[in-house]
Amino acid sequence: MFSTHESWLSQAKASFSLPLKSLVNGTYIHDMPIYGSDSSERYKKCTHLEFLARTLSGIAPMIENGLSDKLGISINEIQKAVENACNPKSNTYLNFSEGFQPLVDASFLALALLRSKNRLWQKMSDDGKRNVINSLKLTRKIKPHYNNWLLFSALIEAFLYSVGEEYDAMRIDYALRQHEQWYLSDGIYSDGPHHRTDYYNSIVIHPFILEIVEAVKGVNGEWDRMSLKFLTRAQRYSETLERMISPNGTFPLIGRSLAYRAGVFHILSLLALKGLLPSSLPPNLVRCALTAVIEQTLESSANYDQNGWLKIGLNGIQPSIGEKYISTGSLYLTSTIFLPLGLARDSEYWSAPNLDWTQRRLWWHKEDIKADKAEI
Repeated sequence: MFSTHESWLSQAKASFSLPLKSLVNGTYIHDMPIYGSDSSERYKKCTHLEFLARTLSGIAPMIENGLSDKLGISINEIQKAVENACNPKSNTYLNFSEGFQPLVDASFLALALLRSKNRLWQKMSDDGKRNVINSLKLTRKIKPHYNNWLLFSALIEAFLYSVGEEYDAMRIDYALRQHEQWYLSDGIYSDGPHHRTDYYNSIVIHPFILEIVEAVKGVNGEWDRMSLKFLTRAQRYSETLERMISPNGTFPLIGRSLAYRAGVFHILSLLALKGLLPSSLPPNLVRCALTAVIEQTLESSANYDQNGWLKIGLNGIQPSIGEKYISTGSLYLTSTIFLPLGLARDSEYWSAPNLDWTQRRLWWHKEDIKADKAEI
């Protein structure tokens, strides 16, 4: 088990360095293979923004922590790639307004910039910042679906507020209040009016809600009061999620988007990064559990093509697991499991000794562990 800081860095490099080189070289639109269950034409206008935004949303804390060189790229190179993606005069300018998908990944780009505010955003050129803001605002013409997509619109507005830009408070308020209406119990939100048994509470809902309320803290007293409930719910859900990790790092194959691989544990990684894990989940326990997940979903060379790009699957090349909206760029949401690399090496997450997680303690060591208890 490679549960050390250096080993996580090594795996992050193995997973992302070759595609990131293509990104910063400006050749990724040409280099990136388009995998998906539909015609490649379906994905050409969205998959490259998916790749850029989702990858950066996961490695942004590494960038903020000064570790981008460990991936073989510099902060300046990443900044330039983002600036070019948002510059209408660039040959790598990406689509922010046609179709529905750009709303999702413009939001992941905004999320990346929130997570590396000092190194990735603040040091960007003034023209680059203006082009990013203009690109994000283009997504306002896209009507979000009546589900977790409301959070994509809201997070973009929260980012705009955080950088002193004009923003639409109503989009934030509507998304937060609607999710309050969609809260079921025991840390679980329905995804819109209908509940779906999948990992979207971890992939999108809890992480985006927490990032939104943090970005707009102090703006609205009601949002601040809601934020306490949002955190408690996320912590409860993280307890449930941790118990889904088997002794060897596998997890139930439930619901949509399993091709996001380790990204289904987004909320556990985020709470670890922010030092907000519940007391029932010591950081070093979470580190070991997530290490096992990474080993199962990313360590094998079978997950990549000959040029280092992820292929559709969960543990290997399994195209049948990918829904029609899944393409190559979609897969890079798996980067979010690496959020704790934004923590200092001497933090408890990295420095505390290995600690087995719940299923391992029960099944392998036959420990008498405390029963799980629902929070209604």
